[in-house]
Amino acid sequence: MRTTMRFLLAAALAMGATTAFAQQQQQAPLKPEVTKQHGDWLVRCYPVTSPSPCDMFELLAQKKSGNRVMSVSFAYAPKANRYVVQIAVPLGVELSKGLTIKAADYASPALRFRRCDRGGCYIEGVTDPAMLDALGQNGGQAKASIVSTEGKTLDINFSLNGFAEARADMTDLAKQKAKEPPAPAQAQ
Repeated sequence: MRTTMRFLLAAALAMGATTAFAQQQQQAPLKPEVTKQHGDWLVRCYPVTSPSPCDMFELLAQKKSGNRVMSVSFAYAPKANRYVVQIAVPLGVELSKGLTIKAADYASPALRFRRCDRGGCYIEGVTDPAMLDALGQNGGQAKASIVSTEGKTLDINFSLNGFAEARADMTDLAKQKAKEPPAPAQAQ
C-alpha cells in the first residue's frame, strides 16, 4: 500500500512539474527571427520547424486601453501550397453567425469560429486564395463583420495598406525556410 501511495505521489509531482514547465513555456512567447513591415502588415518568421513558419499579421487595438479588438494572420504552407488564416476577436460573439470580410467588390462567405478561450474567439483554417487575391487588389480597407451575443452587428475596419507586398514577401520567406536544411544537433 505504501509503495502504491509513493508511486501515486511521485506521478502527481511529475505531472505537476510537467504542467508547470508547459505553463512557463507558454508564458515566454517565441520571438520571430525575421520581421518586416509592409504598410500596416508585419511579416514574421519564427525559428521553428513548422508547415507554415512565416505569417503576415495585423493587430487592431483600442487606443486608450491597448486591448485587442481584432488580429488577422495569414500564413503560407509551402509543402501543401495552401494559405491558412487565424482571425481573433474578443469574447461575446454569436458563434453560429461566424465572421464575414468585405473589401470593394469582394464578400467572403461566413467564416466559422473554431474555438474560444480566455483571449477571445478564433477563426482558424485553410483559406481560399481568392480571398487573399481580392484583399491584395484593394489596397484600402476591409471590413470584418461579427454579431454580438446581443444580436448587434459589429463592423471592424482593418487596413489593407501593404497587404499585397506582405503576402508576396511572406510567401517567399516561407518557401525559403521550407528549403533550409535542419540545423545540426548541438553536442551537450
